[in-house]
Amino acid sequence: MGILTAVRVKHAKPGEKLADGDGLRLDVDKNGNASWIFRFKSPVTDKERFMGLGPLRDIGLAQAREAAGAARALIRNSVDPIEHRLAERAKAKAEATGTITFEAYAKQFIAGKEAGWKNEKHRQQWSNSLRDYAYPILGHIAVPDVDTESVLKVLRPIWNVKKETARRVRGRIEAILNAAKAEGLRTGENPALWRGHLDQVLARRRKSEVKHHPALPYEEMPQFWQSLASDTSDGARMLRWIILTACRFNEADEMDVAREVKGDLWTIPAARMKAEREHKVPLTDLALAQLPFRPVSDVTLSNCIARHTDSVATTHGMRSTFRDWAGDCTSFPRDIAEMALAHAVDDETEAAYRRSTALAKRRELMTTWAAHCSGG
Repeated sequence: MGILTAVRVKHAKPGEKLADGDGLRLDVDKNGNASWIFRFKSPVTDKERFMGLGPLRDIGLAQAREAAGAARALIRNSVDPIEHRLAERAKAKAEATGTITFEAYAKQFIAGKEAGWKNEKHRQQWSNSLRDYAYPILGHIAVPDVDTESVLKVLRPIWNVKKETARRVRGRIEAILNAAKAEGLRTGENPALWRGHLDQVLARRRKSEVKHHPALPYEEMPQFWQSLASDTSDGARMLRWIILTACRFNEADEMDVAREVKGDLWTIPAARMKAEREHKVPLTDLALAQLPFRPVSDVTLSNCIARHTDSVATTHGMRSTFRDWAGDCTSFPRDIAEMALAHAVDDETEAAYRRSTALAKRRELMTTWAAHCSGG
């Protein structure tokens, strides 16, 4: 039972704030208009919030206590009652207008993409991250109504505490909304876009926060390769493939050779790329000679590296070895080397143009790299 009585509520005076206990109170403005307020600490942001429960003329003391009790139940389950109410309203609006909600469309998007995801873990990462962070805020919002404010509600609580997770969630929301726009379900700028949009309000990662992977000095690559070339294990073949293509571990680990390798070109689907854009890799004869191989773990690759060099190096660090060599030992333009690593170049328009025209130059770069590695 609360503190207030029906009589006390009935005779509330202008300017009074009557507390019933456990966050529920009746606020009366100077004109005598009385409304119920529920004060609570959000289980999502840990900040104090005030939730309006309605005017006294429509909601009596008993109803207000019932509404406050329902809100407390949500809080006990780590749900912010204000966000829950907004989600329910958005869901009702979507159903009334016949539009699809973000959660429903996202699940369709994943279902359509997962056939191209060889690794079940990749699908689970997409589904679980959206379930845990995006759906509680965006899930019931109609796809056309997802805006910057709602995207920021997803990202801000985790942006500085779960940095890599937040980055991936943002990218996945952007990909889903891009697909929705392509299908004519929404118009306008993508509210999850980073460059020129969210980067204006969310902190960028400091360089000191980026962990660099130990890289083999490029001067040592020919000697390392000479030893590695005599290793017939799947791990050695996979490592040689990663070195010659400058790809990431997961891109090689989840590769579907029959689908992705056509002639001397490897096309990696956007779903497996860190930047979530399709990436084409020109393949040298030496790279093609490594196929096929049975994918092994990153630990196995690390052990393989250790067998063939005393230098401290990692699988991912081989990308740095390639980049250092390209910058120090060749005259290839910077953006060609960056695109070989599937890094974005500064100008998006230029990047789109370059992706369609620079393949020949990248093929020449990778041929030169293969020659350096093999000592040719």
